[in-house]
Amino acid sequence: MSNHTPTPHIEAQYGEIAETVIMAGDPLRAKFMAEKYLTDAKLYNQVRGMLGYTGYYNGKRVSIQGHGMGIPSIGIYTYELFNFYGVKTIIRVGSAGGLQPGMQIGDVIIAVGSCTNSNYAAQFNLPGTYAPIADFDLARRAVDAAEKMGIRYQVGNIVSNDTFYDDDPTALSKWAKMGCLAVEMEAPALYMNAAKSGNKALCICTISDVPGTDIAATPEVRQKGFTNMMEVALSLL
Repeated sequence: MSNHTPTPHIEAQYGEIAETVIMAGDPLRAKFMAEKYLTDAKLYNQVRGMLGYTGYYNGKRVSIQGHGMGIPSIGIYTYELFNFYGVKTIIRVGSAGGLQPGMQIGDVIIAVGSCTNSNYAAQFNLPGTYAPIADFDLARRAVDAAEKMGIRYQVGNIVSNDTFYDDDPTALSKWAKMGCLAVEMEAPALYMNAAKSGNKALCICTISDVPGTDIAATPEVRQKGFTNMMEVALSLL
């Protein structure tokens, strides 16, 4: 690991970020989590508004940081955390659109794999198609935590798109037919960066809407209301 800190996107000094980082696309969700759950939280980053905090949860040191929207954005932040700051584990807590029948706002998805229409894997010059997957131990313990909490959850594959507004109106239904539980925009880059750097990652999402319907949570609920997935993530420390 090379120490190139601070980076162009994170102003923290080496050592100011914990070995486990919980990340959210919305930096205000990261701020909410830090203020709600951490003790002795200290702000270490506010470059580009991508807030990052380090503190303690039940005596365990942890950092919580925003990563922005989309695979390129999370790709930058997770690369820098894994390769320049000594981070060993990153857990994403994000919102997702439900693709399977009966899904409700607030359902938790533990993503053991992620399909994608992104070309992110091309940089690795692999002789085939790469399958981005989560760390099994993190996923297993997340399932155990969800069971103990008594929350609605599902485990399986998701799809992560580069496009929020897709010109093909049938695209999501095709992924749904292949068993994908939900759609989001970040997991593959997280999983690939973890694999390449020899580290661990997991994406936990909460259903915030059902594409093609009027079912959708408000921005405030997305930011502050999805506490089940936050507590599952914190239980993995």
